[in-house]
Amino acid sequence: MPDHSHASHAHHHPHGHSHNHAPADFNRAFAIGVALNTAFVVVEAIYGFLANSLALLADAGHNLGDVLGLLLAWGAAALVKRRPTARHTYGLKRSSILASLANAILLLVAVGMIVWEAVHRFGQPEPVAETTVLWVAGIGIVINTVTALMFLRGGKSDINIRGAFLHMAADAAVSLGVVIAALAVMTTGWLWLDPAVSIAIAIVIMLSTWSLLTASINLALDAVPETIDRQAIEVYLASLPGVTEVHDLHIWGMSTTEVALTAHLVRPDCPIDDGLLGRSARELSERFGIVHSTIQIESGDPDHPCRLAPAEVV
Repeated sequence: MPDHSHASHAHHHPHGHSHNHAPADFNRAFAIGVALNTAFVVVEAIYGFLANSLALLADAGHNLGDVLGLLLAWGAAALVKRRPTARHTYGLKRSSILASLANAILLLVAVGMIVWEAVHRFGQPEPVAETTVLWVAGIGIVINTVTALMFLRGGKSDINIRGAFLHMAADAAVSLGVVIAALAVMTTGWLWLDPAVSIAIAIVIMLSTWSLLTASINLALDAVPETIDRQAIEVYLASLPGVTEVHDLHIWGMSTTEVALTAHLVRPDCPIDDGLLGRSARELSERFGIVHSTIQIESGDPDHPCRLAPAEVV
């Protein structure tokens, strides 16, 4: 895949980093993913009834959860683009953070259900329904892998897209597990292999979901996003001409792709300099990927100290 991450700098885009328009490219991926998975759920449910296979019906329910996960991420990717209003002054950008958090929780609930089912089957192993299950699981691998690959590219820069990717990849793994377990049970006759494989897959999904969960929680709590080097930004702001102090620096994610910053800069005996503000906003956008910066300039008058400045060291 060609890397377009610096394409926008050539024709100074008002938003700076081209990460910001990542969601735009995924409408087709979401549409295809939702269509394929919905069709698969219907097919699985019908075959589950006909083959009287509880495993297939359970998997159909599980794949319905995937469609929900995809719809969540898709809805958020659309809401992020909504214009700001008088009430929602940032627009609805944070919806992408909430969706990635919800997707991580959905995945962990799915893991819990897989483990619960597996433990139950260790107690009373059931024979695996042969050919139908293998065919359906095979189709599941293909559909989920195709859908996951469509989101692979965006997952690096947008955790909302990473949530959609992980959901699909997890499902491809589950279907692959069903196939491996069924073949292994058919060759060896060891019924316990089936739940054992399920638990192994559950552990893999949980480990891969953990980082999504922690990143989503951190963004929801206004932590500095993982992609941002806070110290480098502080050094840069302190190095601006005339600046003697930087305080009240805040950096947080407005959405899963856009970062905002506020800071107070003390510049004694300097006139108001719109040129400096413009240049620093552009630098923050191009070098550090911060699209929304608000800087308060103070002259450091001791009679009117900034209430948010750090206390003097006595």
